[in-house]
Amino acid sequence: MAPEPMLSIATSLQPLRIEGLVKRFGKLTAVNGISLELNRGECLGLLGPNGAGKSTLIRGIVGRVIPDAGKVSVFGDSADSVGARMALGWVPQDLALYPRLTCRENLEAFGQYHGLRRAALKTAVAWCLDWSALADRADDTVKNLSGGMKRRLNMAAGLIHRPKVILMDEPTAGVDPQSRNRIFEMIEKLRGEGMSIIYTTHYMEEAERLCDRVAIIDHGCIIALGTKDELVHAAFASRSEVLARFENVDEVVIAWVNQRGGLFDNGTARFTIEHATEIGGLLDAAAKSGHELADVSLRKPNLESVFLHWTGRELRD
Repeated sequence: MAPEPMLSIATSLQPLRIEGLVKRFGKLTAVNGISLELNRGECLGLLGPNGAGKSTLIRGIVGRVIPDAGKVSVFGDSADSVGARMALGWVPQDLALYPRLTCRENLEAFGQYHGLRRAALKTAVAWCLDWSALADRADDTVKNLSGGMKRRLNMAAGLIHRPKVILMDEPTAGVDPQSRNRIFEMIEKLRGEGMSIIYTTHYMEEAERLCDRVAIIDHGCIIALGTKDELVHAAFASRSEVLARFENVDEVVIAWVNQRGGLFDNGTARFTIEHATEIGGLLDAAAKSGHELADVSLRKPNLESVFLHWTGRELRD
């Protein structure tokens, strides 16, 4: 029996390591000392509202913006090295396609940019068309494709060289629910092949479905990091959430909610309780204070609850 091949030093190292990354634009600090590690075969979500610093962090990794401080390494090599560039694949938030070329021609062009030629290029293009479910539209001009198809082709173009580390910056932006589900299936296929992925989004449900771990980012900082269960437990332990909507919301109601240790979020008051029986006391207290409730519900905290807990504002603000 032939001996098993030894892993190279490069492939045994961590796919991506970010150390103290800082990026400023004038007086605005878009990325404020972020340190992060991506594990092999992991999908790591960067979850946060628009303007939190997610896209700037991704662009700093791929060299589209020059960091003011910090270090990025890919399999132990500096992110600006040739080896790191070949190992990285980037799917930008904005479409980066040639609208007058066909799907096939776009993929051939991006493949050549990455040094693919002849048989290797042909194989890569065929894989991308199959993966993105665009094989039957291969010779259609990009400008005539639907928004969802363009988004899928944009993803394929970023992965034409079959990178080991993939950076996806809000790949479902502006697509309909059906197209979003197709994109989820594409990403899950990559995960099944053991790819290491960083996935940025401001949709909590995407992070919950796709990601092994989640880093919650706000104002350029990581404010929480872990699996969904770890994040929920760190913020709430075994407590549950009570969501309450009032018939009339005014300053008096908001003050009452704050006094009871709750948070007001988009017209809904959120409280945390240890036992379901505590709801009765909450309802009695509201009634005695003259506040009429329109609806009350009990639920287990989720990632959106965690974000609100740490920032005091709604995820999509």
